[in-house]
Amino acid sequence: MDELSPKVQNQIAQFQQLQQQLQSVLNQKFQMDAQVKEMQRTTEELNRSPEDVVIYKSVGSLLIKAEGKEAVLKEIEDDKETMEIRVKSLERQEKSLKDRYQTLQEQINKALSSGAAGGPISPM
Repeated sequence: MDELSPKVQNQIAQFQQLQQQLQSVLNQKFQMDAQVKEMQRTTEELNRSPEDVVIYKSVGSLLIKAEGKEAVLKEIEDDKETMEIRVKSLERQEKSLKDRYQTLQEQINKALSSGAAGGPISPM
């Protein structure tokens, strides 16, 4: 890496940082998607339950009797809506990072193929 110009070294460092950021965003998105699916399954199960079903919800390390099926359904739907907004935000972040990643990858590959030692960088 000593043979590379400072500009290319900087681009490679940025590229590696982008890889880490992209991986972090993808992990967060995966976890939130799983939570949204779990909320959907919970909602479906509650909708199949009788109106007078006794429901407990987790508060910290305690289970507390909920005030009723409709209140729990509303709370889950609100939380699910919030989580879906977060997922959409992560999707926008992911797209932005992927675009920057691809642009930087092309710049580095161009610099490496036009004279510096080594070959092109393979995509993530």
